[in-house]
Amino acid sequence: MAHPAADPSPLTLTGGGSLRGTVTVPGDKSISHRALLFGAIAEGATRIEGLLPAEDPLSTAACLRAMGVAVSPIEAGQPVTVQGVGLDGFREPEDVLDCGNSGTTMRLMLGLLAGRAGRHFVLNGDASLRRRPMRRVGGPLAEMGATIAGRDGGNLAPLAIQGRGLQGATVRTPVASAQVKSAILLAGLTADGPTTVIEPVQSRDHSERMLRAFGADLVVGGAGNTQVTVTPGAALRGQHVIVPGDISSAAFWLVAGAITPGAELTVQNVGLNPSRTGILEVLEQMGARITVLNARDVAGEPVGDLQVSHGPLQAFTIGEELIPRLVDEIPVLAVAACCAEGVSRVTGAAELRVKETDRLAVMARQLGAMGARIEEHADGLTIQGETALHGAEVDSETDHRVAMSLAVAAQIASGTTRLHRPDAAAVSYPTFWDDLERLRA
Repeated sequence: MAHPAADPSPLTLTGGGSLRGTVTVPGDKSISHRALLFGAIAEGATRIEGLLPAEDPLSTAACLRAMGVAVSPIEAGQPVTVQGVGLDGFREPEDVLDCGNSGTTMRLMLGLLAGRAGRHFVLNGDASLRRRPMRRVGGPLAEMGATIAGRDGGNLAPLAIQGRGLQGATVRTPVASAQVKSAILLAGLTADGPTTVIEPVQSRDHSERMLRAFGADLVVGGAGNTQVTVTPGAALRGQHVIVPGDISSAAFWLVAGAITPGAELTVQNVGLNPSRTGILEVLEQMGARITVLNARDVAGEPVGDLQVSHGPLQAFTIGEELIPRLVDEIPVLAVAACCAEGVSRVTGAAELRVKETDRLAVMARQLGAMGARIEEHADGLTIQGETALHGAEVDSETDHRVAMSLAVAAQIASGTTRLHRPDAAAVSYPTFWDDLERLRA
């Protein structure tokens, strides 16, 4: 297997063989972003271990440095130190803040910067990020008095933020989105009174857990924990954060282990936050052989090791109530569905059309090229199980989760698969191809 980073040509993946061994996946991307951002607005130093050294968190760090925050170099295996500047310590940057390909960076920055009275900020990103919708954050922030302007009526970057004093508000979000919720909570930290976010269903709660660990006055309640209130006034203090492995990255090994004949894998130190473990519930529904070992708690986040082995699988049904807890795992679950007995269905997943790519269309197109019987709908997919996949020419279409999902499919396909643009995996999992080579038995 040629190494993709050194060579932009397609990566050749051979089917057959098995997977065995132990793997540690990169640090959770959501928690990595938040540790940097919350460390920046806290007082004192924050030390972060296990931070994901991938492109998206690097974009967050670069934006913070441009506003006068000292962030130590981010290198694999090295702790990162953030010297906090306090809630209102950001300097006005001299240039546009570049969010790269990171929607999390842009959306959370909107919330963080809207209340910086008297300072002006412009957020931009790469071509893909400039096509992603931002009014879902800008709209609620405007209810608090924020002034955000941009293309398409403030929906598309570049976005200009004129910082000003914000009012506390009660904001109902139409979709459950951790990014939207987090942006509103961050804006609420310096508003003139309490701010409450009410979601239709609970989205990931990393921000709530970590803000509370940093000392924010934050209360979660309402039916199904769908209501979060932040009251300004409490100082945030620098913390020691250990970032658990990202379950969205572990998902590729969990599915690969469950569908590859003879496979036995252990994924170590994985975050098991209940708002993120939808993938485990679906794999359980499918009858996958997964065991949680060494369960523990780290900085408010539950963590454990996951052991998986190959076995027969049943089809799954995923509806909109589960989507917020496994939105990033749908591409690789589409691969699992090809190996399951029966017809698998995903509904309520229109959100996937506005990710790095239109993931519903891309997975239907690329898995279809490998012989999958997969049908795309407005808000989901239908996948016929027990379908033999064959090697083909496939393309990540520059989406990291698509690249790794197709690698899992190639593992069980007959013949050889040529994957174009495999380097996309580096966005969230820079060492994926090395790990795959090592685990192939």
